Amino acid sequence: MKLEQMKAVVEGLLFIVGDEGIDCKQIADVLQVSETIVVEILEAIKKDYANPDRGIDLVEVAGVYQLTTKSEHAEFYKRFADSPTSSTLSQAALETLAIIAYKQPITRAEIEEIRGVKTERPLATLTSKGLIKEVGRAEGIGRAILYGTTKEFLEYFGLKSLEELPSLPEKIDESELDKEADLFFEKFQDTFPE
Repeated sequence: MKLEQMKAVVEGLLFIVGDEGIDCKQIADVLQVSETIVVEILEAIKKDYANPDRGIDLVEVAGVYQLTTKSEHAEFYKRFADSPTSSTLSQAALETLAIIAYKQPITRAEIEEIRGVKTERPLATLTSKGLIKEVGRAEGIGRAILYGTTKEFLEYFGLKSLEELPSLPEKIDESELDKEADLFFEKFQDTFPE
């Protein structure tokens, strides 16, 4: 694989891992190259991001590398965060919130098991918006945080109590889901042919 291709893969990995970051060894294992080559790739990416026309940066924190926004653009990010359009919830946040609403109290690990992906960022978003909160600690090793919904959650969705949540379907017909998925992909291919 050429250097430019490896840079692209590493950039994608950095994007995927988000705030958790990734270390040289993990990158080397994925690319199946030496850590020396990974360091060269990371330095090349840093050099690319050093350009003032770029909006992100590559930093090393506590032995892991992660993408960050540039501090000189902070006023714009703050303006965005304060804008009304940023108050909508992402699909990941909505999925996480639904799981918490129906399964509370629930730990992050249990949410991740249901969703199949990490939920650190959606949990942070939901907590900052006051829709969920820590409601206790689980018994056992580590005493994981238990999450539950808040009064603001009820207000946000216009509910008097959790009993007003729509009931979940008893049984999901897998064949119907497959048919719906097939129809979706047929429509998608008709709209965006290869």
